[in-house]
Amino acid sequence: MDKGKAVMGSGRRWAVDFTDNSTTPSSRDIPDPPGFYRTSQEQDDSAVTKQKKDAEANWKSQKAWEVAQAPFKNLLMMGFMMWMAGNTVHLFSIGITFSALWQPIGALQGVGKVFEPYKDSKVDLLAPKLIFIALNLGGLALGIWKLNTLGLLPTHVSDWVSSLPPAKEVEYSGGGFPLR
Repeated sequence: MDKGKAVMGSGRRWAVDFTDNSTTPSSRDIPDPPGFYRTSQEQDDSAVTKQKKDAEANWKSQKAWEVAQAPFKNLLMMGFMMWMAGNTVHLFSIGITFSALWQPIGALQGVGKVFEPYKDSKVDLLAPKLIFIALNLGGLALGIWKLNTLGLLPTHVSDWVSSLPPAKEVEYSGGGFPLR
């Protein structure tokens, strides 16, 4: 044998040819055992592929709903932080309020990117997207409400026209013990 030539005639040194050129009966000539039914391999593959695609579509739908409901947790956390910040105008309350405004605006701008991994012909993303948008609009409304309670929204005529006197604030106090 020449140096560098293959053993079985192919271009590789350690290649083995597995083709069966014998005249003996092959394993296909042996009957199947009782209870074993041979099905078409193509049918098996298509059924398994269909099951995998259905399972993947189901998973994508479930994850899309989880992503759609995620702003609800943020809404609760932001509401608690706003309550803890109080109703006076100071750096912390303004920072929390503008964070409550900025997060929903950013989320609403990126709705398409958020749901991009879950796009599929079998997955309906309309309802999760609408829930996502509604919850983020709720967060935006919470931020605007906080701006109003801080007195930072121009809600009176005197906020727009300088010649008018400002609205009179009516303060109520309650609770406590009378001192006599």
